[in-house]
Amino acid sequence: MTALFALATSLLWGLADFGGGLLTRRMPALTVVVVSQTIAAAVLGALVVATGGWSEAGPRLWFALAAGLVGPVALLSFYQALALGPMGVVSPLATLSVAVPIGVGLVLGERPGLLQAAGIAVAVLGVVLAGGPQLRGAPVQRQAILLTLVAALGFGTVFALIAEASTTVTGLFLALFVQRLANVVTGGAALYIGMRRGAAALPDEGLPWRSVPALAFVGLADVAANGTYALAAQHGPVTVAAVLASLYPVVTALAARGLLSERLRPVQAAGAGLALVGSVLLATG
Repeated sequence: MTALFALATSLLWGLADFGGGLLTRRMPALTVVVVSQTIAAAVLGALVVATGGWSEAGPRLWFALAAGLVGPVALLSFYQALALGPMGVVSPLATLSVAVPIGVGLVLGERPGLLQAAGIAVAVLGVVLAGGPQLRGAPVQRQAILLTLVAALGFGTVFALIAEASTTVTGLFLALFVQRLANVVTGGAALYIGMRRGAAALPDEGLPWRSVPALAFVGLADVAANGTYALAAQHGPVTVAAVLASLYPVVTALAARGLLSERLRPVQAAGAGLALVGSVLLATG
């Protein structure tokens, strides 16, 4: 069950990143984040009311709140790093986020077997290569590397926090709702500050309403991914769940190949293959 839920997480996150990447070509990235997360929060709020999730309120919600505050900071750092580029360095470096939940799992006493340890190493290498690392070219700005490391630390922290946010399904709905509310408040505040400084929140023609379904998909897929990751971490070792969940860059690359006809570089194809081998080792170890 851990492998199944974690792989579902990779699929959902990968598709959400792909959709978010397309949307940021039409509107500011922060607007995409705030609008998509607002839609997700509304849906989760309805689920909490329908399932009586408020009865699950307790100290664990602090983990969800913390995840909601850290997430937007990590995402904005990542987008700023991508703007400074090059993407071929930033994207693979961000996969270091998996080190945080793995470290937490080891501190809590998890000890993967030999086969699983090999699977972790192969899968992480595959994910890095699938991002298409830039091995030569112009030097990378120190600020881009710093921002990418901040983003990686933030993403990994969200991984670790959301795994501790609930122990039941109804509690998970409430935890994800609290996380999304914090996302919206934090992202909305950043958007407001940007607007005060003269940044545009929307394209010149306003919000393209035909993009609303895509925004909803991005927000809901991201929420679902957080939920399946929490379930994966509850059903098995966090070290295994975190690595399998981190395969989402492979999904994003394959989606770009299939839907946009973007050609995979040889290093990306090799990375996708290694990630698959690593996931098999983890699932069977």
